[in-house]
Amino acid sequence: MSSERYPSLNVLGGRLELCSQDPLTGYFRNGRCDSGPMDAGQHTVCAVMTDEFLAMSKYLGNDLSTPRPEYGFAGLKAGDQWCLCATRFIQAHAEGAAPKVRLAATHMRALDVIPLELLQSYAAD
Repeated sequence: MSSERYPSLNVLGGRLELCSQDPLTGYFRNGRCDSGPMDAGQHTVCAVMTDEFLAMSKYLGNDLSTPRPEYGFAGLKAGDQWCLCATRFIQAHAEGAAPKVRLAATHMRALDVIPLELLQSYAAD
């Protein structure tokens, strides 16, 4: 789901690829890092989780590794792919803890916050 203002294109200009269905990710929980006007956090970066990033995120108050069964969330582990907020990626980069990124599964809206060259420097694909 996206609007014409936020077409389902990746940062390379192609069709937005699936990020992950296990765990199921995305603002719309459709497995893609789609975005729309209601996605204020811009959950647009398809990131490959690392222990370092997960520890940093937990320290900053966004615990992605602890299971939350009441929300159907098993918790993330290193190697899982997850649609990350663009600003959190920038923060992780500044802290030296940025994860790898799947460019073909990263929504073009990420470019509103992150330069393409920076994303390319963390490319996993």
